[in-house]
Amino acid sequence: MTYTLEISDDLRERLDEHTEADETYEEFIAELVSIYETEGAFLQEGYSE
Repeated sequence: MTYTLEISDDLRERLDEHTEADETYEEFIAELVSIYETEGAFLQEGYSE
């Protein structure tokens, strides 16, 4: 099943800054989800618990 997700122009611009030239938003988001599932959380520079 395919879903359509609407995003704001600001978020689209942010995604454009992080995706590689031939990478789709779907591929980028799948990679983020994979990292989150593996690590349990996204790492942030300068962040510590």
